Amino acid sequence: MTIDELAAHTRVPSRTIRFYQAKGALMAPEIRGRTAYYGPAHVERLEAIGMLKDRGLSIRAIRDLMARIDRGDLDLGEWLGLEEKLAMPWSEDAPVVMSSDELNEALAGLPTGTLALTVEFGLVERRGDRYLVQSPGMLQVLRQVHGAGVDVHLAAQAGDIIEKHARALTRELLELFVGHAGRGFGTATTPDAIRDTIAAVRAPAQNAVSLLFARAMEEALRKLVESGLVLDSKKRKPGSRRR
Repeated sequence: MTIDELAAHTRVPSRTIRFYQAKGALMAPEIRGRTAYYGPAHVERLEAIGMLKDRGLSIRAIRDLMARIDRGDLDLGEWLGLEEKLAMPWSEDAPVVMSSDELNEALAGLPTGTLALTVEFGLVERRGDRYLVQSPGMLQVLRQVHGAGVDVHLAAQAGDIIEKHARALTRELLELFVGHAGRGFGTATTPDAIRDTIAAVRAPAQNAVSLLFARAMEEALRKLVESGLVLDSKKRKPGSRRR
């Protein structure tokens, strides 16, 4: 079938099909003369791409995943099964939709401009006349640190730093664990076995992160005190810069 026929059959626009090809997620068609022809494999691939996009994967991630599948390193069915089994919450802090009044109540006591700040840092997303709060728990943290004397913009920046490093940490840990599935991480490579092992290490892993962060903070604070920078900062006037 031609690209227009493929688009009609799959309900994927021709322009999108070309985009997938350009990004390497969709295999090239067979060229006969000046016409490109597509077959059942392209239909199947477009269906798979649609499923993966629905799960939030970027086109780059889909391309890499499909490359592994094409090499025989991975089975799509197993991956989908594993993804479904691992899609379990690690926290009760789930996104919630709030009205303007509810959000204003949640931000009560915080400085003017805090709402715009939470939108800027991706904590809150406006949806028409309502708001999607990605992490109600982080709103509570924001209130707590502000009450302790931390500027909300500084607190939001700190949260951004923590999230960036947390994402990198979890990505590296999962690559390490899943890469050793059945060989040091659990006893098998099946989706059920990987899910069960990850669930079993959930609590100790979170505890380890908390302990290591505390130790690292203690060490950093000790070095800060030893350097004399804390006492030096007390001598400087607010807003002045050290030369």
